[in-house]
Amino acid sequence: MRNELPPKNWNEVKTNDSWAIFKIMGEFVNGYEKLSRIGPCVSIFGSARTKPGHEYYELAVDIAKKITENGYGVITGGGPGIMEAGNKGAHLAGGTSVGLNITLPFEQHDNPYIDSDKSIDFDYFFVRKVMFVKYSQGFVVMPGGFGTLDEFFEALTLIQTHKIDKFPLILVGSEFWTGLWKWVKETLLEANNNVSKEDLDLVHIVDSSDEVLQVLNDFYNKYNLSPNF
Repeated sequence: MRNELPPKNWNEVKTNDSWAIFKIMGEFVNGYEKLSRIGPCVSIFGSARTKPGHEYYELAVDIAKKITENGYGVITGGGPGIMEAGNKGAHLAGGTSVGLNITLPFEQHDNPYIDSDKSIDFDYFFVRKVMFVKYSQGFVVMPGGFGTLDEFFEALTLIQTHKIDKFPLILVGSEFWTGLWKWVKETLLEANNNVSKEDLDLVHIVDSSDEVLQVLNDFYNKYNLSPNF
């Protein structure tokens, strides 16, 4: 006999959905109030599973240090792995270290390198992603999984559709990213004309912290630093 779910009280569901709006608004207000005071920052993304001592972890620390020493703060997702490395580099350099934490059933916990007044907790991924984009002057994308790809392609989509101003998107680790970007150029661009060449011009693939800093400085020698949206 087929198991049947108990009937839903749709009036109750609608009521809960309506009240959720206030929680969502609260996350936006809290994020805007705290992040509007942080100054120019660069977001660093990557796998939560990358351990200290791994080449990409240590490279993320070095990138964050150099970014901070050159006047930017660092924003990460606040968790372990590459996120921890980014906050660690900013902390070691004495700069702004922001963590946008998300409640997850696994992997996510605050790392110890976030400034105590710049650790913000979110329940909603979409609110958190707005904060990343609005208050970042660039994305540094280390090797990662689905979440890293989601954040990178969302930023690229927002730039493509002119919903936000342009800013540099820097993929770190040519061995990791070249295959994906080759597919983007050969399949999306050349074979199917699903994107335009100019959509891809702000994406850079690099392998060193000096290259990351060069891309950022070259871009902001032409454009002003300002929040997006």
